Amino acid sequence: MEQMFDKFFDSIANLFGGGDSIPWCDRDVIHGCEKEVAEANKGDSDEQKSESIMRLSWALVHSKQPEDVQRGIAMLEASLANTSSPLHQREKLYLLAVGYYRTAEYSNSRHLVEQCLEIAPDWRQALTLKKTVEDQIAKDGLIGIGITASAVGLIAAGIVAALVRR
Repeated sequence: MEQMFDKFFDSIANLFGGGDSIPWCDRDVIHGCEKEVAEANKGDSDEQKSESIMRLSWALVHSKQPEDVQRGIAMLEASLANTSSPLHQREKLYLLAVGYYRTAEYSNSRHLVEQCLEIAPDWRQALTLKKTVEDQIAKDGLIGIGITASAVGLIAAGIVAALVRR
């Protein structure tokens, strides 16, 4: 019986606490990647520049700072049109999906992760992100239903109270 209560309370805690498995990145890593991009722009090959920009984009969309995430999204969107390799396109789409997930734009995130899965249907990272996004959409739906039901309950209670007073 105690296990059932623990499981129930854990599920409630996960509902309101989040708990996704997407890693976070701190400012020190972002700063290091920015230095790497600046150095690569001084004379490295185009491939080195591209790789350093991808690392910076990864760090930005995994940041806890919303402005960093937005910057990462903008960088990825700007570079996506110039991507010819399916592997690089898949990576950029995935990172964009992470960025949109971090900014709570779940429908955009789901759309992008589905594009990733068209390129690589068995890619575990994308499959995990898709499940995370869909779980978040369902959670938001449950919270919305709960808020609506509470509002309807309060209105009904107010009507009943008004009728009882008459």
